[in-house]
Amino acid sequence: MEKRKELIVSALKNGTVIDHIPADKVFQVIKILDVENSKNQIYFGINLESKKYGSKGIVKISDKFFEDEEINKIALVAPTATLIEIEDFEVINKTNVKTPKSVEKIVKCFNPNCVTNKEEVPTRFKVLKEDDGSIKLACRYCEKNTSQDNMIFF
Repeated sequence: MEKRKELIVSALKNGTVIDHIPADKVFQVIKILDVENSKNQIYFGINLESKKYGSKGIVKISDKFFEDEEINKIALVAPTATLIEIEDFEVINKTNVKTPKSVEKIVKCFNPNCVTNKEEVPTRFKVLKEDDGSIKLACRYCEKNTSQDNMIFF
């Protein structure tokens, strides 16, 4: 008898697959999208083999298609991610997330003295991509930089 070499996971009828997530960012992606409170069927994998990245993570969410704000959150945490939209078991769209040039109202400023943390002023950041691929956010108001590891999402 031949040994099974692959794990079989149900295909999505409708929904989105987030592929090529850095393995150490999968739980952060789940958290920022508030997936843990979803009633939808969710599959995720961590430390999966990837020819391109060595290892990767993946999240499959049934009956969920992401809005631009959610895609921007994914791009800030996992800029290598690919979104695969599925309808009736067929891939209808496959795109790499694009790191936005700026973001508003989705991340809290790291600086406790920033006006956005003291008054009802919406946050605004310029997105800076470092040479190593990491991302920082430069606050429009206080000009402090927030690193990828310190981002707190609304």
